Amino acid sequence: MSDIAIRAVRSDDALALYEIRQQQQVIAGTLHLPTERLSATQQYLATLGPDTHVLVAEVDGKMVGALHMQAFSGKRRHVASIGLMVHDGYSGRGVGKSLMRRMLDIADNHLDIKRLELELMESNGRALRLYESFGFALEGRKRKAVYLHGRYEDVLLMARFKPE
Repeated sequence: MSDIAIRAVRSDDALALYEIRQQQQVIAGTLHLPTERLSATQQYLATLGPDTHVLVAEVDGKMVGALHMQAFSGKRRHVASIGLMVHDGYSGRGVGKSLMRRMLDIADNHLDIKRLELELMESNGRALRLYESFGFALEGRKRKAVYLHGRYEDVLLMARFKPE
């Protein structure tokens, strides 16, 4: 596979981001619905605030993944949550790993985020292994928290602490 280029999201990325959000594995692994409209993605990009950081991955100029990090405020200023999605055709090719590496650098070395949190579907073993490889540990479980493909599924809670 060609080199993976990582960059900050731009306002003109809405269509490419929307196409990733409509991939079957992305819908199965996130809270996105197959009925989501392009206008929702456009609105999401138009309303990004200063505490929201979004990176995208490109291969040969095609967007193939995105990673969202939301830093919290007030007494939780040291905490952020993340969400990752990779185009079905590029899953397992290092896209998620490249996005995670870059976002962890931003969290650790530019924002001093001490705690990164995430949630994932229990059935998403590939994502679980990726997160564990970056130091995320299981902290809890939300039983039957998501309805997907005709059944209820548990959501796993994970967190990673900034290395000292």
